[in-house]
Amino acid sequence: MSKFRTSRARLVAATATTVLAALSLTACNDGTGANDEGAAATTSTSPSSDATSSSGANSNSTGSTGSSGGKSTAGSTTAGSKPAAGAPASKAPGSSSKPVTCEGSNTKTVAAPLNRPVNHMLLTVTNTGSKSCFLYGYPTVQFTDAQSVPPVIEDSQPQAVVTLEPGQSGYAAISLSATDGSSESGYTAKSLTVYFYGRSMSGIVGVAAHPSLPAKGVYIDDSIKVTYWQQSMDDAINW
Repeated sequence: MSKFRTSRARLVAATATTVLAALSLTACNDGTGANDEGAAATTSTSPSSDATSSSGANSNSTGSTGSSGGKSTAGSTTAGSKPAAGAPASKAPGSSSKPVTCEGSNTKTVAAPLNRPVNHMLLTVTNTGSKSCFLYGYPTVQFTDAQSVPPVIEDSQPQAVVTLEPGQSGYAAISLSATDGSSESGYTAKSLTVYFYGRSMSGIVGVAAHPSLPAKGVYIDDSIKVTYWQQSMDDAINW
């Protein structure tokens, strides 16, 4: 009886061992257990690929942003920006160099007695401005205590209006007195004022000039006359 129990116990133990072995084999084949741990280990060691992927994404993102920024900048440059509202428009070429009328504020006038012709004085007007100016007609001169302005010598009129570029000079001569003493009302003048005509010749314009006279003054009589403005000194002293 005891032998029978011992054999039965061994049979049960052997059966149990076989069952456990079968269960272990089944567990290995269903993708769990050791195989699962290996898969988990493989997954846990792959952040480098994620980092590479992330880095690549960041690189692409940066490149896209840089390209977009570059296009935007280039676009704004090549398109050509319009002038800001209220910005002054450029002046047309030459608009600031339009000629003006010569007068006392933009010229310098010098009065100098001449030895030849005798009893003559030369007026020299120099353009001191930055624009060309026109000397219209003839000078209107007034000496000390003069009751009227001298008439002009009509034959001295030039063919064109005298034009002075900056720094250039124009001329007119004054016949002060008769050389033979035939005229009357002579006296010595100590001061002189020169007035300028405008284009219409209807009246004086601008500022008068006050050229100095010699300390002893100049002798004038009622034969006094002036020439038209001339472009050259030689043309002025011919009268």
